[in-house]
Amino acid sequence: MRILLSAIYPYAFLLLYLIIPFDEYFRAPPNILLAILVVAFPFVVKKEDLKKLKSLPIAIFLGFFAYLCLNSFFSGRWDGDFNVIKKVLIAVGLAILYIPVADVNPPAERAGKINSAIIFSSLAAIIFSVYNFVLITDATGSFALGDSPQVIESLLIDRLYLGLLSTFSILISFQAIQKKYHPNNNYYLANIFVNALFIILIASKIAIVSLFVLLLIRQFYGQRKIWKLVIAIGAIAAVVGLFFIIKNERSIQINQESHKNPPAFIEKSMTYELRAVVWKCAQNVINEEGFSLTGMGFNTTKEKLVSCYETQISNPKKKEKFVSERYNTHNQFLDFYLSAGFIALLLFLAFIVVSVFSTRKQFLPTAMLAILIMYCLVENLFNRQIGAYYVGFILIVLMTTAKPAENNRIKKI
Repeated sequence: MRILLSAIYPYAFLLLYLIIPFDEYFRAPPNILLAILVVAFPFVVKKEDLKKLKSLPIAIFLGFFAYLCLNSFFSGRWDGDFNVIKKVLIAVGLAILYIPVADVNPPAERAGKINSAIIFSSLAAIIFSVYNFVLITDATGSFALGDSPQVIESLLIDRLYLGLLSTFSILISFQAIQKKYHPNNNYYLANIFVNALFIILIASKIAIVSLFVLLLIRQFYGQRKIWKLVIAIGAIAAVVGLFFIIKNERSIQINQESHKNPPAFIEKSMTYELRAVVWKCAQNVINEEGFSLTGMGFNTTKEKLVSCYETQISNPKKKEKFVSERYNTHNQFLDFYLSAGFIALLLFLAFIVVSVFSTRKQFLPTAMLAILIMYCLVENLFNRQIGAYYVGFILIVLMTTAKPAENNRIKKI
């Protein structure tokens, strides 16, 4: 029985990450796979596997999760907070469930097991989205890219998370490319091209910014060469330019009546406007409540924001939209502070800072942390199950790079 479970376990884990983007279409399989992993875990894990958990960043994240549970329970708001706490549990749980997986340190010509699952998952999501786009284009008789409703409707999952998955895929493929010629390099280069082109076509702004930031970070690794300085300057200029475009998105929307053809990159998008309103209301709530050590709860935070939308938004249609959608803070740091207090925010920041110092000499985990920070600035990752899955992947990368010797050991069954 143990031998059979040990053989099935890694493939169940990898299949989970392969089908994550299809969660809204097939809700049962991910939950079934998670259940299989939880049940099989005690039978396949070994004492030496637990050494992988001897990582200070992982320990801090576990402490962060424990604090959320205790704070919520003793504050009498467990029922209201459980939905978010459950997502944090999924992230840390996936990291723990991964420790029995013997992911051999791969030769440079191939990616590791879970990395391959991310690559194929991204390609599957792209193929599905492109197929939908073709069907919608054929049905409507029109063709539009960028932020058009046509593109948004065709995407398998929310554009933000699809961009995150493609960013993961590009990063993994880049790491797998050998310096010397190898046939597999062509596949990884093709995958980078496909994912980068897809990110541009769907106008995932945060993904585009992330790629340029990762390009900048990469210049600090390896030998110092003059061309790296040129790339770094170019990356900085691109990020600044992108932020300028996004910041001026609202003014272009307001004046788009005087422009027959506004740029596709920002056409019909309310990304900046949405976050500008939400963040302003979050700031108002902070000013009203004052310094908070333990927070007001995740549900109460949403209620406070909705109240702010009702009083601060003058446009009736916009007000109705914000109130009915009950938009959250769209910033994970703000959400943790308002909902769980300064202690929660401090623990989460401590996890990030300690992780940066622990892995600063390795590009991949550093890049993953940069992605985590950037996405937490514009999204509440723990409000969506798919966000929890991908934070779990980041934790796995941090854990395996912190203890490569244990992770790269081939198990003998």
